[in-house]
Amino acid sequence: MPALEQLLHSTALGDEQAFATLYDEAAPRVYGLCLRVLRDPAQAEEVAQEVLVEIWRNATRFDARRGSAGAWITTIAHRRAVDRVRSVQASGERERRTAYGEEAGYDAVAETAAVRLEHRQVRRCLQTLTELQRQAVTLAYYGGHTYRQVASLLGTAVPTVKSRIRDGLLKLRDCLEVAR
Repeated sequence: MPALEQLLHSTALGDEQAFATLYDEAAPRVYGLCLRVLRDPAQAEEVAQEVLVEIWRNATRFDARRGSAGAWITTIAHRRAVDRVRSVQASGERERRTAYGEEAGYDAVAETAAVRLEHRQVRRCLQTLTELQRQAVTLAYYGGHTYRQVASLLGTAVPTVKSRIRDGLLKLRDCLEVAR
């Protein structure tokens, strides 16, 4: 089976068969990521379809020098899924404000300050992790790597990487909850 990079290249040239193979190869991973983020199978399916259409339309934007095809696809899927979560949350917030008759007061400066504070808290909490936990979480969530890829990059067994990521995420959650 051709590598994802080659399939993306062929897809960028308009090869529908290459895209069909790419679709078969990437769809389960894309759907799984969307399901983990959204926790709703129907929305995960919808977002996964949007991601795969985006890949078809934007295959020419893939640059192998900047990362692997799998990471590129996973990044698109993760961004789309997070966008959907934010959209659903914003919609719920608008409905709540409407139900209680509140005015939608948006303060761009306050929003920017809140985002910066969250980023600072995450960076501070990342420093509380062990080195292996921090590296594994960073590679998996910011680098878009799979467990197997993280294990290979760190020269560690896959079960160890899974444990470190799980433990690291639990520690981050606890740290961020305390910070609130």
